[in-house]
Amino acid sequence: MIQSMTGYGKAVVAYKDKKINVEVKSLNSKQLDLQTRIAPLYREKEMEIRQMVSEALLRGKVDFSLWIEKDTIVDATPVNGALMENYYRQLKDIAAKTGIPEPADWIYTLTRMPDVLTKTECEVLDDEEWAIVRGAVADALAALVDFRRQEGAALERKFSEKIDNIEQLLHDIEPWEQQRVEKIRGRIIDALKQIPEADYDKNRMEQELIYYIEKLDISEEKQRLTNHLRYFRETMAEPAGGQGKKLGFIAQEMGREINTTGSKSNQAEMQNIVVKMKDELEQIKEQVLNAL
Repeated sequence: MIQSMTGYGKAVVAYKDKKINVEVKSLNSKQLDLQTRIAPLYREKEMEIRQMVSEALLRGKVDFSLWIEKDTIVDATPVNGALMENYYRQLKDIAAKTGIPEPADWIYTLTRMPDVLTKTECEVLDDEEWAIVRGAVADALAALVDFRRQEGAALERKFSEKIDNIEQLLHDIEPWEQQRVEKIRGRIIDALKQIPEADYDKNRMEQELIYYIEKLDISEEKQRLTNHLRYFRETMAEPAGGQGKKLGFIAQEMGREINTTGSKSNQAEMQNIVVKMKDELEQIKEQVLNAL
């Protein structure tokens, strides 16, 4: 089953006074291109997070974010009252001794003093919190993979439609192909009849005509293209996923056979059909870039 490389997943969990957010977005890329934005508390686990992402997503341009939201009341920086009182007494004494006027706004002045509003505690990541965060990362990745599957199903329907169209166009060539042989034979014979004094060996001419027609024969190209179309369908149906590159290679081979068919089609109707086949294939090539 095909997966798209485009996806989005998010998970939110609560732990004590925190709301922990995990968000993952992905777009198409030839390899895994991972960009991370991780809250400082969890940066020690970045390598483990990267490993989880690479195992779940395989490839794509991935943007991973992990951040914390805290209750603003709980998270408010505490005021160091004792230190503030100490500063107040010292400033009062200095003002009295020197005659310098006391501040008009004591609160503003004191809160600007060193360490009055400094937060001193240092958070440490414990096993319990990391287990919760790790679960959130796994949930966000699972949501993104589910998104990719839904997008992949839409891609598969699109590919099937285009493959059906190419198969139908391949069948549409057959009547024109048969008529072309008769037209070539007729044109050559009519041209010879226009030269009265021309003397030619009919058996030799028939051999040369057969050789010329064989050079324009597209039976092998049709057979190979049919095989490629079947192989494309079989590859789409593979359960493992991650077949985007393989589908791209098959599409290239399909293009070679269609181009060769076009170069051998010296009839307007056949060339028109080949152009339509190229258009259908081009749409496949554009979309296959999004397949994982």
